[in-house]
Amino acid sequence: MPSKFAKVQKQVSKKKGAALALHENSRDALRLRSAVARDDRVARLGAMREKMNDVYLNRIVFLQDEIPDPLRPLTDAEVHHVIAKYLRREDEAMAALKAERRPGRPKSTKQTLLEQQQDQEQKEYDSGFWMPDMQSEATLTKLRNWKGEWIALSPLGYVRVDKSGNKKESAFPPKGAA
Repeated sequence: MPSKFAKVQKQVSKKKGAALALHENSRDALRLRSAVARDDRVARLGAMREKMNDVYLNRIVFLQDEIPDPLRPLTDAEVHHVIAKYLRREDEAMAALKAERRPGRPKSTKQTLLEQQQDQEQKEYDSGFWMPDMQSEATLTKLRNWKGEWIALSPLGYVRVDKSGNKKESAFPPKGAA
């Protein structure tokens, strides 16, 4: 998709007159500045949105690896086991960070971030862990064929599973808590 700046620059360059006839506060200079600002804002918002989506993409990639080889829906116990496995996936890294830290020293930034992430995921599991419906064979088939694209996740069915075993239908993309 061409940027707004490229379009404005092309329009300004086609105008009659000297090649460098722009002065600092001319209308064309203002149009160019606002087009650059818009392109920067769009790029920044896109990067922020991708960063927020990465959490869910990584979760779905992990769950895609947990699909049983002869395709079959998971039982409630298996779903809770997969969620527990997902929640413990960073335990080795946490143990390594704790082991390399000298006594009396503060936690590293990475360790603090991992602890915050684990706390947030545990709270989400308590209230309702967002995930594809692993108990639906149609969803599992689509999930197995998924190629890693965010836009291709919308046809899957989603649920929120809480610690007590309750399961509620959910939507894509995830919106807040259960």
